[in-house]
Amino acid sequence: MIPLVMVHGFMGGSAQWDAQKEAIEPTCDVIALDLPGFGNNAHLPVINTIGGFADWVIGELHNCGITRFHLLGHSMGGMIVQEIAQRIPDQIDKLILYSTGPVGVLPGRFETIAESKSRAQTDGAQATARRIPAGWFLHGQAAPAYEACAAIAEQAGLDAILAGLSAMENWTGKAHLAALKPKTLVIWGDGDRTYNWQQIECLWQTIPNTNLCVFPNCAHAVHLENPEGFNSELIKYLAEG
Repeated sequence: MIPLVMVHGFMGGSAQWDAQKEAIEPTCDVIALDLPGFGNNAHLPVINTIGGFADWVIGELHNCGITRFHLLGHSMGGMIVQEIAQRIPDQIDKLILYSTGPVGVLPGRFETIAESKSRAQTDGAQATARRIPAGWFLHGQAAPAYEACAAIAEQAGLDAILAGLSAMENWTGKAHLAALKPKTLVIWGDGDRTYNWQQIECLWQTIPNTNLCVFPNCAHAVHLENPEGFNSELIKYLAEG
């Protein structure tokens, strides 16, 4: 059985995938990672490049003896898995790029990376952890899953927040999209305030052998706003020959 490796995004953690693990594990083993500086690995030294995060994930999988897997990345995690797919394409069976894009400096983002850095330094880590996840949901802090996401985000310190923002700010994978080998699924919510349609369309139109799945009335965290639909599409995709 080929396992699914799940890589969370900025200020995320492995706990955000609990509903996916419950739904998917009867048919596919799930490995949900915590990136250094975030979630259960908040104690680890921070990494400030997307390539550095990719190398860390590859090292973790190598240490676990995992040599073939499906790979999903959400948001910043989607940038990381694009880097992984460049480095070890023959080890990835299927790739899922979820609410992500081909560049780190996002045109149309709700605020610039520089503004995010400045606000984080002014407000502090805890206030930032309460503010950022609200933008992931169509209904902000009123969303049922907001509090759980904020609790995960609160595990990150200011150094990890600034390092993650720097990693995104200094990354682009656009030039490598056409060379990505794995069969790919792009998932997006049409109310996403972080990644606009142009970013999603670029992935869909440029990566060979790519399908697109758009969820209406969802924002950046489709897997929490519409978990049943998200899980169903993911299970179907992983089961395809």
